Amino acid sequence: MVRANGAVSLRELARVVQTSEVTVRRDVRALEAEGLLDRRHGGAVLPGGFTRESGFPQKSHLATAEKTAIADVAAGLVEEGEAIVVGAGTTTQELARRLARVPGLTVVTNSLLVAQALAHANRVEVVMTGGTLRGSNYALVGSGAEQSLQGLRVSRAFLSGSGLTAERGLSTSNMLSASVDRALVQAASEVVVLADHTKLGTDTMFQTVPTDMITRLVTDEPPAHEDRAATELQALADQGVQITIAGAVDTEAPTASSSTPSAPRRPRREVSLPGPRRQVPGTGPQLRSASPAIGGETPGGERGRVADLRRR
Repeated sequence: MVRANGAVSLRELARVVQTSEVTVRRDVRALEAEGLLDRRHGGAVLPGGFTRESGFPQKSHLATAEKTAIADVAAGLVEEGEAIVVGAGTTTQELARRLARVPGLTVVTNSLLVAQALAHANRVEVVMTGGTLRGSNYALVGSGAEQSLQGLRVSRAFLSGSGLTAERGLSTSNMLSASVDRALVQAASEVVVLADHTKLGTDTMFQTVPTDMITRLVTDEPPAHEDRAATELQALADQGVQITIAGAVDTEAPTASSSTPSAPRRPRREVSLPGPRRQVPGTGPQLRSASPAIGGETPGGERGRVADLRRR
């Protein structure tokens, strides 16, 4: 199944072989020890650093809780009346479902799934690119999609991908998808990458966004045994990427003067290092530099947060 689809979820495996996910997880661990596949949170993929792209049905079952938490946090970055671009992916689809509640929003996308999630949002305008439909991820790609983005300028781009490393930045396994993602980035003043911890440290064939063009990463907190993900977070922070971790404990308490109970705040933790970003020639205006250390903490203290993830 992994060879046929590129990836498979533990839930689907358990259904097919009619056993428990606990048993499947044990067997997948044994197959990984033989080098036949690589484990990912909630599933397995083909072995090797340059993984092939899995289809939407497989990706939609991987790290679902993490994608939901990431989408919740990312939606809080979007303001009323803003114009943004949203790329294709299962995580950006989750984001789109939450953007339906933001009034006066304009969303430019090449994803049919993103457009579908916003189709009934009366106060959100959806602008779709042209292009050729790529059925595996329900995205419009090709020269038509890229040409429709020429001359566009928005405040932020929200993108996902197949892998993220500090060395190469965001990458994907498909050349056409990578080309459209680069066009989306050119239209935005800031780039926000949405990637769960299973993508950290994974490198795939085609680079979409180099690290020095990523303004912010929204991710989840890696498990204690995921040393690779924690190391990659540290390296990304060292290069000036602002990191927001969904699911971290929020110590901010509601004020006593609140007259009505407020909605629970989505826990998150900011890890950002100050410093200017490098400007890439021919890529438009320089991206905003990372914000000052939060709460008066020193940059060293921020690095300590990421290092603490690795120690745990």
